[in-house]
Amino acid sequence: MRYSGVALASLFFNRPLRSMATTYSISDLAREFDLTTRAIRFYEDMGLLQPTRSGPGGRNRVYSGRDRTRLKLTLRAKRLGLSLSEAKEIIDMYDSPRDTGLQLQKFLDVLAQHRRQVEEQMADLQANLDEVKAHQREARALLAKAEAKRGKKTHAA
Repeated sequence: MRYSGVALASLFFNRPLRSMATTYSISDLAREFDLTTRAIRFYEDMGLLQPTRSGPGGRNRVYSGRDRTRLKLTLRAKRLGLSLSEAKEIIDMYDSPRDTGLQLQKFLDVLAQHRRQVEEQMADLQANLDEVKAHQREARALLAKAEAKRGKKTHAA
C-alpha cells in the first residue's frame, strides 16, 4: 500500500494534519507550542523550518502550515528522544516523492536503534538503583549495630 507524504505523517503521528493554507508568525508558533522564538529560529537554522520573509527588508518570518506541521513533528520526535538530525532526516522523507516503504523502514530502523539505547540506559539505571538499595541496607545494618552498642553501654553504666 502506498501513502502520500502527508498521509504517511498523519498515519505515523496519529493525528490528521491541518490545512496548509494558514500562515503563522513566529510568535504564533511560539505561543502554540510553548517555545521561545529563539528555539524556533534554531530549528530554522537546522533546516527543519523554511519560513518565507515579508515586510521591509524581509524582517518578518511567515510560517506556513507545512512549517507548523514540521515543527509539531520535530517536537514529537524530540519527545521520543531522537536527535534533531534524526528528526530532520525522517521529516524530510515526508516531503520526498520516494517510495513510502523505504521511508517507513528508515523510520523503523531509527526507532529500533533509539529503543536499544533507551533499554541500555534503563539497564544502567536499574543497576544504579540496585546499588543504592544495597548501600541503604548496609547503612541501616551499621546504624542498627551502632545503636545497639550504645544501648548496651548505657545499660552497663
